[in-house]
Amino acid sequence: MMRTRVKICGITRVEDAHSAVDSGTDAIGLVFHPDSPRFVALDQARGIAAEVAPFVSVVGLFVNAAPASIQEVLDTVPLALLQFHGQESNAECRRFGLPFIKSVAMKPGVELHGQVDAYPDAAGLLLDAWQPQVHGGGGEPFDWGLVPERFPLPLILAGGLAPGNVATAIRRVRPYAVDVSSGVESSKGIKSADKISAFMKGVTGCGTETSC
Repeated sequence: MMRTRVKICGITRVEDAHSAVDSGTDAIGLVFHPDSPRFVALDQARGIAAEVAPFVSVVGLFVNAAPASIQEVLDTVPLALLQFHGQESNAECRRFGLPFIKSVAMKPGVELHGQVDAYPDAAGLLLDAWQPQVHGGGGEPFDWGLVPERFPLPLILAGGLAPGNVATAIRRVRPYAVDVSSGVESSKGIKSADKISAFMKGVTGCGTETSC
């Protein structure tokens, strides 16, 4: 069985990046959406990225950002992957020459295969709860039954994941990766090393069919 990858999103402090990396995460997420409580300024983001160990990807999250604003981030912070949470088109997502994933707000009636057609260059789709007022990070799960069993792109499961439910989520959905933010926080934007560790134990406990 393929290992489930993990991204810890909404990192705002160097020490939280260290906790995530030390726990074995595959990626950390930096939020460049000014309305988010997890927003990081350029100097802050650059300092965090500089402390991330090799082979851990740094992902930049954007919501309907101006191209010049995204380019300013790219000129300052060494991002490996872009994550778009707004109404960006495929052309707008791909114009920066980096791999990207596109967030999809999961609600009844959403047509995931249509999203594949709309974003043919996406490296994967991130499935999140439908909370347009916060654009992710709201800590609410969605109906996992909406996720198809087979899909042509890697699926990243987000939305309301936490140490107590991530094993069940992986067992139910079998995603390529899971993405957590508020579920491992002690307060908004501040990660808990203990919760990160517990979350990772929940993920790694699903490493085989017999244990999950």
